[in-house]
Amino acid sequence: MNRPAADPVFLSARREALVAFVVWAFALAWSVGYCAVNGYHRTAESLTFVLWFPDWVFWGIVVPWLACVVVSIWFAFGLMRDEDLGSNEQDDDEHEFSEPEHRHD
Repeated sequence: MNRPAADPVFLSARREALVAFVVWAFALAWSVGYCAVNGYHRTAESLTFVLWFPDWVFWGIVVPWLACVVVSIWFAFGLMRDEDLGSNEQDDDEHEFSEPEHRHD
């Protein structure tokens, strides 16, 4: 038995959701993992600063956030696209031929 072809809007939405989930999971794993490994059990003397941030904050939080901003811009302007959802003529016709409301003033 042949399965019907999936709707293009569904396929596009599924692809976009998958990309968003993968980016989110990678950013979460990087931030939590890097900060857990490099942010704890350090002496104050071992801290270095990058652009006024402690090194583990810069590489574990600032850089992934900036990367997520860049990926979000690419995602919004490069990957996402509008899909044709069909016309809304049936709804317009129903409103056009409906009975006018009676006012009881």
